[in-house]
Amino acid sequence: MRLRTDIFVSALLRRVFARGDFAAVEAKGAEEAGAVFVRQVFRSSAESLHAPAPQSFFAEDESGQRLFETRLAQVEADAVAEAIARERRFDGDLWVVTIETDDLGDLIDFAGDEPKDDGFFRR
Repeated sequence: MRLRTDIFVSALLRRVFARGDFAAVEAKGAEEAGAVFVRQVFRSSAESLHAPAPQSFFAEDESGQRLFETRLAQVEADAVAEAIARERRFDGDLWVVTIETDDLGDLIDFAGDEPKDDGFFRR
């Protein structure tokens, strides 16, 4: 069973703030099951866009873990804004979380990475 999106986003924001970085919800979607897109803003003003990984990356026995893939890496802000606008036309229930940090570290899990037990989200 997957954690509700509003709870996942709330926990993500708390983890970002605990690290001393900044995050904000740019667009709020469906509270129960909206897709989450992470907009990463670097100090250099470049941005990256991380989107939900395709279902093919999930094993049948996954325990509701949210995996991400990088769609755009260190591009201009306009390119990320255009990509988000295209996604919102397709899915109006998606969430966009903006995180200002140069290193996402263990804030989100990427498809293909080994799961980590960070003491906060138990796997």
